[in-house]
Amino acid sequence: MLIQSGRPIDGQTAAHERVYRSLRARIMHGEIAPGAALTLRGIGAEFEVSMTPAREAVRRLVAEGALTLSSSGRVATPELQNDRIEELAALRALIETELASRALPRAHMALIERLEAINATIADSVVRGDAVGYIRRNLEFHRALYLRAQAPAMLAMAETVWLQLGPTMRKLYGRLRRTEVPPNHKLIVAALRAGDEPGLRLAVRSDVTQGLRMLVAEEGASPL
Repeated sequence: MLIQSGRPIDGQTAAHERVYRSLRARIMHGEIAPGAALTLRGIGAEFEVSMTPAREAVRRLVAEGALTLSSSGRVATPELQNDRIEELAALRALIETELASRALPRAHMALIERLEAINATIADSVVRGDAVGYIRRNLEFHRALYLRAQAPAMLAMAETVWLQLGPTMRKLYGRLRRTEVPPNHKLIVAALRAGDEPGLRLAVRSDVTQGLRMLVAEEGASPL
């Protein structure tokens, strides 16, 4: 029996948490394509758990908007319409620019060096054409910066948006055909070095919305 926060965790709860965290990471990092169907039987077989923890993990992910549940009981990753993509992009712009602003006074050389190191791993993912690695490292870059904001509720909101956008980000990666690290990452690092809050806010806003704006525009929606 496991212990968490001083309380025992039974086997079913531990199994549910393991399935939930693994599926959540896969969805957030774009490992599962938009509209992909999942079954409780398939999840249970993959993770070697019973239907109960598989069902509970799916229930939590549906509540977070990471999965959809149709009236017929079909569970799938979301296929976002353009208006929903616009809404989530707007949320990213609002939340993440505020997180960056709050992080700026607490930014230090160690953080800047870490962000540059993450950019190097992003470049490696680009060279290898590794979409999942690219998305994972891109989010790691943003999370490392936003942790300095010391605003856990706001960061949790940002991560929920990332989760809902995960499959769409995988679709977007295929459209962008990246050949280098996102240019706005370099602008973010430069603004941190200079203590330039307006420049930092602009770079973060551009970084989190430009790709999504392109995706929406290509599909015939009005620009963000």
